[in-house]
Amino acid sequence: MLKRVLFAGFTRKPVSALGVFQFNQQREMHIRNKKAMEFVAKGWNALKEVDRVIDHCELNDRRLIPLLRTAKDNFELALEADNDNTHARYWLARLHLRYHVPGQNKAIGAALLVEAAEMGDPDAQYELGCRLRVENDYVQSDQKAFDYLEKAVDQLHPGALYLLGAVYLTGDCVKKDIASALWCFHRASQKGHAGAAIAYGSLLLKGVEVPESLTKFSLKRGSAARRANKSAESDAVNLVEMAREKFQIAAKAGCDLGFRWLERLEEEEKRPLSESHPTE
Repeated sequence: MLKRVLFAGFTRKPVSALGVFQFNQQREMHIRNKKAMEFVAKGWNALKEVDRVIDHCELNDRRLIPLLRTAKDNFELALEADNDNTHARYWLARLHLRYHVPGQNKAIGAALLVEAAEMGDPDAQYELGCRLRVENDYVQSDQKAFDYLEKAVDQLHPGALYLLGAVYLTGDCVKKDIASALWCFHRASQKGHAGAAIAYGSLLLKGVEVPESLTKFSLKRGSAARRANKSAESDAVNLVEMAREKFQIAAKAGCDLGFRWLERLEEEEKRPLSESHPTE
């Protein structure tokens, strides 16, 4: 009996060994990914410093070269640590395409950008969609650009949401769809996109009909009696309040147009009061 128990214990060891192997493999992948993200963070910090001072010097200023080289080296090290890291691939592509980095090669940048987009990076999908629409005057690439933008929208990329909303609003490449445009602007504004917040708020003030799915939870405050009131006057007030919330998002993001819209709403609110109490 004891031999059977011992034999049963030994027969379980291959399963246990397989579990240990899988655990070690996952642990190794986690270590590689962590190391790659550390390199990406160092490269991103160097590139952020370049963006901070680049408006005050020439694009090919020699003083930027050490920072650009640091960013490039770290992004390349990140890919060596984890070749599946889409963030490193996207930022290295951006470096080759936008900056005068030592060893700049736009062909390499374009290839890296396509790879990152195909691997599912939303920033790469958005930038590639924009570049396909802008840089190919002799190639009909609008549909391909639209496909990449849709992929980025599926991951709720704010820039892609805003651009796709503009496409639906104007009917460029697709059938004009105001409801879809409003949905895109609304979701992008929730992520702090100033342009989308301005577009959504201005459309509300123009009286565009908003789908119920967007208005149901838009107003966070207000009395129960006010929410229960379904009159046309109440609906108009609600639209103004919704627009005000969007303009506040834009203002919080530092958009001057957001502040101007808020000032205009305040002036419109004061006007009825001044008309009802004219000065003698």
